[in-house]
Amino acid sequence: MESTPDTTSTHIDVSAIDFDALGAWMDGQGLPGGPITGVTPVLGGTQNVMVRLERGGRPYILRRPPQHARQKSNEVLRREARLLAVLRDTPVPAPVLVAAQTASEPVFYLMEPVEGFNPSVGLPEPHASDPAIRHRMGLEAAAALAELGRVDPEVLPGFGRPEGFLERQVPRWLKELDSYGDLDGYPGPDIPGLRETAAWLTRHLPRDFTPGVMHGDYHFANLMFACDGPRVAAIVDWEMCTIGDPLLDLGWLLATWPSNNGHVPGLPSPQELVAYYAALSERDLSAIDWYAVMACFKLGIVLEGTHARAFAGKAPKDIGDLLHATTLELFERAREFMGGVLG
Repeated sequence: MESTPDTTSTHIDVSAIDFDALGAWMDGQGLPGGPITGVTPVLGGTQNVMVRLERGGRPYILRRPPQHARQKSNEVLRREARLLAVLRDTPVPAPVLVAAQTASEPVFYLMEPVEGFNPSVGLPEPHASDPAIRHRMGLEAAAALAELGRVDPEVLPGFGRPEGFLERQVPRWLKELDSYGDLDGYPGPDIPGLRETAAWLTRHLPRDFTPGVMHGDYHFANLMFACDGPRVAAIVDWEMCTIGDPLLDLGWLLATWPSNNGHVPGLPSPQELVAYYAALSERDLSAIDWYAVMACFKLGIVLEGTHARAFAGKAPKDIGDLLHATTLELFERAREFMGGVLG
């Protein structure tokens, strides 16, 4: 019988984890044996469960669905594990996959802990007192994204639907916005510039693109940085990964960039990010304004969903109001991008 972990000091419910079965599975993977110890839930923005543990002198992070799994929880984790297995053999900074159970449910995987910090919760030294390091952190975020964009999507057949990817975006998210009308009490979107932005995106749709691996939610809070310098230690939270147009990840970084300056003062300008990415990538950035506008459009509509659910009593009103205000800021930001501020 392996040791019973202490699960009383966290908001994450790990009671669904059968640690005896986990240990037996780890034995089958040829991993070091012994009791599972040091079980510590890892807090974060994901709805999946992450737990740090040790066995046989080796630390791991276990990632698995919550006790009451969402409809697509297992499929999401299968995709994550499949992608991390591919990234393990590339220079892309990502968590190192150790082993995964994907053929049966529940799906879960083990990865190596990332040695680093997330800037959204504060800066350690030397980052806090060195403006040059903080500025370089922003450039390293662009560099890590450019590295991801170099991964050959052919190693992930059937992973996404790159054909027609860009053409689907505006109709897809307008349909999502329309679906909020099914929520009781929601009066409909009060978003200045909504239709104008959709029309601009349709008029300026890039004619073609080179498919590649996308993170799908690339922003500063989904990056871990090295403790001794500006290097990105790992891109985390791969729940939205797919094969599409990697420039939309860059657009997402640009769309969310203003909100990051409160956590990390002295970051590069959006124009510097674009120039640095361009220097490291062979992708055509002549339509980068479109990708930034598209990111604002999509993210604004996603956040408006919580505002709509708040009207129906399915989300806190204060959170709904806050995210609606963020949606309005994103559409204002889209207007700036449409004006050509990226150069």
